[in-house]
Amino acid sequence: MFNNSFIKNAIDRSAENGLDRRRFFTAAGAAGLGVAGASLVPGFALADTSSDGPSDAAVLNFALNLEYLEAEFYLRAVTGEGLPRNLIGGKGETGAVSGGRKVKFETKLIRQYAEEIAADEKAHVRFLRGALGSAAVSRPAIDIDAAFTAAARAAGLVGSGERFDPYANENNFLLAAYVFEDVGVTAYKGAAPLVDNKAFLEAAAGLLAVEAYHASNIRTTLLARGLEAPSVRISDARDSLDGPEDLDQGVVDAYGKANIVPADDDALAFSRSAGQVLNIVYLTPEEATSGGFFPDGVNGPINRSEDNT
Repeated sequence: MFNNSFIKNAIDRSAENGLDRRRFFTAAGAAGLGVAGASLVPGFALADTSSDGPSDAAVLNFALNLEYLEAEFYLRAVTGEGLPRNLIGGKGETGAVSGGRKVKFETKLIRQYAEEIAADEKAHVRFLRGALGSAAVSRPAIDIDAAFTAAARAAGLVGSGERFDPYANENNFLLAAYVFEDVGVTAYKGAAPLVDNKAFLEAAAGLLAVEAYHASNIRTTLLARGLEAPSVRISDARDSLDGPEDLDQGVVDAYGKANIVPADDDALAFSRSAGQVLNIVYLTPEEATSGGFFPDGVNGPINRSEDNT
Protein backbone atom coordinates (compact mmCIF):
# COMPACT_ATOMS: atom_id res chain seq x y z
CA MET A 1 0.00 0.00 0.00
CA PHE A 2 1.22 3.52 -0.74
CA ASN A 3 2.04 5.75 2.21
CA ASN A 4 0.73 9.33 2.37
CA SER A 5 4.04 10.89 1.35
CA PHE A 6 4.28 8.76 -1.79
CA ILE A 7 0.65 9.51 -2.68
CA LYS A 8 1.15 13.28 -2.34
CA ASN A 9 4.35 13.28 -4.38
CA ALA A 10 2.83 11.01 -7.01
CA ILE A 11 -0.20 13.26 -7.43
CA ASP A 12 2.02 16.32 -7.77
CA ARG A 13 4.17 14.64 -10.40
CA SER A 14 1.25 13.15 -12.29
CA ALA A 15 -0.56 16.48 -12.54
CA GLU A 16 1.49 17.81 -15.48
CA ASN A 17 -1.49 17.15 -17.71
CA GLY A 18 -5.00 15.82 -17.35
CA LEU A 19 -4.22 12.44 -18.85
CA ASP A 20 -1.41 11.75 -16.40
CA ARG A 21 -3.57 12.86 -13.51
CA ARG A 22 -6.50 10.68 -14.59
CA ARG A 23 -4.17 7.68 -15.01
CA PHE A 24 -2.82 8.14 -11.53
CA PHE A 25 -6.25 8.38 -9.93
CA THR A 26 -7.40 5.37 -11.93
CA ALA A 27 -4.46 3.43 -10.48
CA ALA A 28 -4.46 4.78 -6.95
CA GLY A 29 -8.18 5.33 -6.43
CA ALA A 30 -9.94 8.22 -4.70
CA ALA A 31 -12.26 8.13 -1.72
CA GLY A 32 -13.91 11.35 -0.59
CA LEU A 33 -11.23 13.96 -0.01
CA GLY A 34 -8.51 11.37 0.65
CA VAL A 35 -6.50 9.06 -1.60
CA ALA A 36 -5.68 5.47 -0.72
CA GLY A 37 -4.09 2.40 -2.28
CA ALA A 38 -5.80 1.01 -5.35
CA SER A 39 -6.98 -2.09 -3.53
CA LEU A 40 -9.13 0.05 -1.22
CA VAL A 41 -11.42 1.39 -3.93
CA PRO A 42 -13.42 -1.07 -6.05
CA GLY A 43 -13.84 0.02 -9.64
CA PHE A 44 -10.57 1.92 -9.84
CA ALA A 45 -7.89 -0.10 -11.59
CA LEU A 46 -5.24 0.29 -14.24
CA ALA A 47 -6.33 -0.81 -17.68
CA ASP A 48 -4.63 -3.85 -19.18
CA THR A 49 -4.64 -2.52 -22.72
CA SER A 50 -3.71 0.71 -24.49
CA SER A 51 -4.08 1.83 -28.09
CA ASP A 52 -0.52 3.21 -28.00
CA GLY A 53 1.24 0.00 -26.93
CA PRO A 54 1.50 -1.83 -23.61
CA SER A 55 -0.31 -0.02 -20.82
CA ASP A 56 1.24 0.89 -17.51
CA ALA A 57 -0.74 -1.98 -15.98
CA ALA A 58 0.73 -4.45 -18.47
CA VAL A 59 4.27 -3.24 -17.78
CA LEU A 60 3.83 -3.31 -14.00
CA ASN A 61 2.24 -6.76 -14.16
CA PHE A 62 5.16 -8.01 -16.24
CA ALA A 63 7.47 -6.73 -13.49
CA LEU A 64 5.25 -8.35 -10.85
CA ASN A 65 5.71 -11.78 -12.46
CA LEU A 66 9.48 -11.39 -12.17
CA GLU A 67 9.21 -10.20 -8.58
CA TYR A 68 7.10 -13.26 -7.74
CA LEU A 69 9.91 -15.45 -9.04
CA GLU A 70 12.64 -13.65 -7.13
CA ALA A 71 10.62 -13.47 -3.92
CA GLU A 72 9.82 -17.18 -4.00
CA PHE A 73 13.45 -18.08 -4.66
CA TYR A 74 14.90 -15.95 -1.84
CA LEU A 75 12.18 -16.50 0.75
CA ARG A 76 12.55 -20.24 0.47
CA ALA A 77 16.31 -19.92 0.88
CA VAL A 78 16.07 -17.97 4.14
CA THR A 79 12.79 -19.17 5.68
CA GLY A 80 11.95 -22.43 3.95
CA GLU A 81 8.60 -20.96 2.91
CA GLY A 82 7.37 -18.75 0.10
CA LEU A 83 5.01 -15.81 -0.19
CA PRO A 84 1.96 -15.75 2.09
CA ARG A 85 -1.46 -16.44 0.58
CA ASN A 86 -2.49 -12.78 0.74
CA LEU A 87 0.30 -11.89 -1.71
CA ILE A 88 -0.29 -14.42 -4.50
CA GLY A 89 -3.88 -14.02 -5.74
CA GLY A 90 -5.19 -11.81 -8.54
CA LYS A 91 -6.09 -11.93 -12.21
CA GLY A 92 -5.28 -15.18 -13.98
CA GLU A 93 -4.74 -18.61 -12.54
CA THR A 94 -2.71 -18.82 -9.35
CA GLY A 95 0.03 -21.41 -9.81
CA ALA A 96 1.99 -23.57 -7.42
CA VAL A 97 5.72 -23.35 -6.75
CA SER A 98 7.82 -26.44 -7.36
CA GLY A 99 11.00 -26.83 -5.32
CA GLY A 100 12.92 -24.72 -2.87
CA ARG A 101 14.05 -25.17 0.70
CA LYS A 102 16.05 -23.42 3.40
CA VAL A 103 19.78 -23.05 2.76
CA LYS A 104 22.21 -23.99 5.53
CA PHE A 105 24.18 -20.77 5.45
CA GLU A 106 27.63 -21.05 7.00
CA THR A 107 28.76 -17.47 6.42
CA LYS A 108 27.11 -14.78 8.51
CA LEU A 109 27.35 -12.06 5.85
CA ILE A 110 25.92 -14.23 3.06
CA ARG A 111 23.03 -15.22 5.29
CA GLN A 112 22.38 -11.55 6.08
CA TYR A 113 22.60 -10.61 2.39
CA ALA A 114 20.06 -13.32 1.57
CA GLU A 115 17.71 -12.21 4.35
CA GLU A 116 17.83 -8.59 3.24
CA ILE A 117 17.24 -9.41 -0.43
CA ALA A 118 14.37 -11.76 0.47
CA ALA A 119 12.69 -9.00 2.49
CA ASP A 120 13.19 -6.53 -0.38
CA GLU A 121 11.68 -8.88 -2.97
CA LYS A 122 8.67 -9.57 -0.78
CA ALA A 123 8.24 -5.81 -0.36
CA HIS A 124 8.45 -5.35 -4.15
CA VAL A 125 5.62 -7.85 -4.61
CA ARG A 126 3.53 -6.05 -2.02
CA PHE A 127 4.28 -2.65 -3.56
CA LEU A 128 3.44 -3.63 -7.14
CA ARG A 129 0.25 -5.38 -6.05
CA GLY A 130 -0.74 -2.25 -4.15
CA ALA A 131 -0.02 -0.05 -7.16
CA LEU A 132 -2.01 -2.30 -9.48
CA GLY A 133 -4.92 -2.93 -7.13
CA SER A 134 -7.59 -5.10 -8.72
CA ALA A 135 -5.56 -5.20 -11.96
CA ALA A 136 -2.74 -7.19 -10.31
CA VAL A 137 -2.10 -10.62 -11.77
CA SER A 138 -1.78 -13.66 -9.56
CA ARG A 139 1.43 -15.57 -9.05
CA PRO A 140 1.91 -17.94 -11.99
CA ALA A 141 3.19 -21.49 -11.65
CA ILE A 142 6.92 -21.37 -10.84
CA ASP A 143 9.44 -24.18 -11.26
CA ILE A 144 12.60 -23.73 -9.21
CA ASP A 145 14.32 -27.12 -9.11
CA ALA A 146 14.02 -28.43 -12.69
CA ALA A 147 14.50 -25.00 -14.23
CA PHE A 148 17.73 -24.35 -12.37
CA THR A 149 19.04 -27.75 -13.43
CA ALA A 150 18.23 -26.93 -17.06
CA ALA A 151 19.91 -23.52 -16.74
CA ALA A 152 22.99 -25.04 -15.10
CA ARG A 153 23.29 -27.68 -17.83
CA ALA A 154 23.04 -25.00 -20.51
CA ALA A 155 25.81 -23.09 -18.78
CA GLY A 156 27.98 -26.21 -18.44
CA LEU A 157 27.94 -26.12 -14.64
CA VAL A 158 26.69 -29.71 -14.46
CA GLY A 159 26.66 -32.59 -16.90
CA SER A 160 23.67 -33.75 -18.96
CA GLY A 161 22.66 -36.35 -16.41
CA GLU A 162 23.41 -34.32 -13.30
CA ARG A 163 21.14 -32.17 -11.15
CA PHE A 164 21.90 -28.66 -9.91
CA ASP A 165 20.49 -27.88 -6.48
CA PRO A 166 20.45 -24.10 -5.86
CA TYR A 167 19.85 -24.66 -2.14
CA ALA A 168 22.56 -27.26 -1.52
CA ASN A 169 25.20 -24.80 -0.33
CA GLU A 170 26.19 -21.13 -0.36
CA ASN A 171 28.05 -21.26 -3.68
CA ASN A 172 25.11 -22.85 -5.48
CA PHE A 173 22.77 -20.29 -3.92
CA LEU A 174 24.95 -17.39 -5.10
CA LEU A 175 25.21 -18.75 -8.65
CA ALA A 176 21.45 -19.28 -8.77
CA ALA A 177 20.85 -15.74 -7.52
CA TYR A 178 23.18 -14.47 -10.24
CA VAL A 179 20.93 -16.03 -12.88
CA PHE A 180 18.15 -13.63 -11.80
CA GLU A 181 19.70 -10.44 -10.57
CA ASP A 182 21.30 -9.05 -13.72
CA VAL A 183 18.17 -9.94 -15.68
CA GLY A 184 16.01 -7.93 -13.30
CA VAL A 185 18.14 -4.82 -13.74
CA THR A 186 18.05 -5.00 -17.53
CA ALA A 187 14.31 -5.71 -17.48
CA TYR A 188 13.51 -2.55 -15.52
CA LYS A 189 15.86 -0.50 -17.70
CA GLY A 190 14.16 -1.80 -20.84
CA ALA A 191 10.67 -1.22 -19.44
CA ALA A 192 11.27 2.38 -18.34
CA PRO A 193 10.44 4.01 -21.71
CA LEU A 194 7.12 2.10 -21.78
CA VAL A 195 5.79 3.65 -18.56
CA ASP A 196 3.60 6.68 -19.26
CA ASN A 197 2.70 7.83 -15.78
CA LYS A 198 5.58 9.74 -14.21
CA ALA A 199 4.62 8.66 -10.70
CA PHE A 200 4.98 5.02 -11.67
CA LEU A 201 8.13 5.78 -13.66
CA GLU A 202 9.72 7.18 -10.50
CA ALA A 203 8.66 4.06 -8.60
CA ALA A 204 10.10 1.85 -11.34
CA ALA A 205 13.39 3.76 -11.08
CA GLY A 206 13.42 2.98 -7.37
CA LEU A 207 12.83 -0.71 -8.08
CA LEU A 208 15.61 -0.73 -10.67
CA ALA A 209 18.03 0.88 -8.20
CA VAL A 210 17.35 -1.73 -5.53
CA GLU A 211 17.71 -4.58 -8.04
CA ALA A 212 21.03 -3.06 -9.13
CA TYR A 213 22.21 -3.00 -5.50
CA HIS A 214 21.23 -6.66 -5.21
CA ALA A 215 23.06 -7.56 -8.42
CA SER A 216 26.20 -5.73 -7.32
CA ASN A 217 26.07 -7.52 -3.97
CA ILE A 218 25.82 -10.95 -5.60
CA ARG A 219 28.47 -10.16 -8.23
CA THR A 220 30.93 -8.90 -5.61
CA THR A 221 30.42 -11.97 -3.45
CA LEU A 222 30.88 -14.33 -6.40
CA LEU A 223 34.20 -12.71 -7.24
CA ALA A 224 35.35 -12.75 -3.62
CA ARG A 225 34.64 -16.49 -3.42
CA GLY A 226 36.51 -17.31 -6.63
CA LEU A 227 33.38 -18.10 -8.64
CA GLU A 228 34.21 -15.89 -11.61
CA ALA A 229 34.53 -18.81 -14.06
CA PRO A 230 30.99 -20.16 -13.55
CA SER A 231 29.68 -16.60 -13.61
CA VAL A 232 31.07 -16.17 -17.11
CA ARG A 233 29.46 -19.44 -18.18
CA ILE A 234 26.09 -18.27 -16.86
CA SER A 235 26.56 -14.95 -18.64
CA ASP A 236 27.34 -16.73 -21.91
CA ALA A 237 24.28 -18.94 -21.48
CA ARG A 238 22.04 -15.90 -21.02
CA ASP A 239 23.58 -14.33 -24.09
CA SER A 240 22.79 -17.45 -26.11
CA LEU A 241 19.09 -16.96 -25.33
CA ASP A 242 18.44 -13.24 -25.69
CA GLY A 243 19.65 -12.59 -29.23
CA PRO A 244 22.77 -12.15 -31.37
CA GLU A 245 24.19 -9.15 -29.51
CA ASP A 246 26.88 -9.76 -26.88
CA LEU A 247 25.16 -7.90 -24.04
CA ASP A 248 25.79 -9.95 -20.94
CA GLN A 249 28.94 -9.71 -18.84
CA GLY A 250 30.41 -11.97 -16.19
CA VAL A 251 32.05 -10.74 -13.00
CA VAL A 252 35.42 -10.55 -14.77
CA ASP A 253 36.23 -9.13 -18.19
CA ALA A 254 38.13 -10.79 -21.02
CA TYR A 255 41.42 -9.93 -19.29
CA GLY A 256 40.41 -11.41 -15.96
CA LYS A 257 39.91 -8.04 -14.26
CA ALA A 258 37.02 -7.42 -11.90
CA ASN A 259 33.80 -6.41 -13.63
CA ILE A 260 31.33 -5.81 -10.83
CA VAL A 261 29.25 -3.32 -12.85
CA PRO A 262 28.13 -4.62 -16.27
CA ALA A 263 27.83 -1.50 -18.42
CA ASP A 264 28.37 -0.20 -21.94
CA ASP A 265 31.15 2.14 -23.12
CA ASP A 266 29.32 5.09 -21.55
CA ALA A 267 29.09 3.26 -18.21
CA LEU A 268 25.33 2.86 -18.63
CA ALA A 269 23.42 -0.27 -17.73
CA PHE A 270 22.10 -2.04 -20.81
CA SER A 271 18.47 -2.87 -21.52
CA ARG A 272 16.55 -5.97 -22.44
CA SER A 273 13.13 -6.00 -24.02
CA ALA A 274 10.35 -7.91 -22.31
CA GLY A 275 10.68 -10.57 -24.99
CA GLN A 276 14.40 -10.98 -24.30
CA VAL A 277 13.77 -11.26 -20.57
CA LEU A 278 11.21 -13.96 -21.23
CA ASN A 279 13.71 -15.79 -23.47
CA ILE A 280 15.92 -16.12 -20.40
CA VAL A 281 13.32 -17.07 -17.81
CA TYR A 282 11.60 -19.43 -20.27
CA LEU A 283 15.07 -20.83 -21.07
CA THR A 284 14.57 -20.72 -24.83
CA PRO A 285 15.90 -18.62 -27.72
CA GLU A 286 12.64 -19.26 -29.57
CA GLU A 287 9.31 -17.49 -29.50
CA ALA A 288 7.29 -19.06 -26.70
CA THR A 289 4.64 -18.33 -24.10
CA SER A 290 5.91 -20.68 -21.40
CA GLY A 291 8.88 -22.71 -20.23
CA GLY A 292 11.76 -22.78 -17.80
CA PHE A 293 10.96 -21.04 -14.54
CA PHE A 294 7.39 -20.36 -15.71
CA PRO A 295 6.12 -23.74 -17.00
CA ASP A 296 2.66 -22.31 -17.76
CA GLY A 297 3.90 -18.86 -18.75
CA VAL A 298 3.58 -15.55 -16.93
CA ASN A 299 0.25 -13.88 -16.23
CA GLY A 300 -0.78 -10.74 -18.08
CA PRO A 301 -0.68 -9.53 -21.68
CA ILE A 302 3.14 -9.33 -21.93
CA ASN A 303 3.90 -13.03 -22.03
CA ARG A 304 5.67 -13.93 -25.30
CA SER A 305 9.41 -14.33 -25.77
CA GLU A 306 11.24 -13.37 -28.97
CA ASP A 307 12.44 -15.58 -31.83
CA ASN A 308 16.23 -15.32 -31.56
CA THR A 309 17.07 -18.47 -33.50
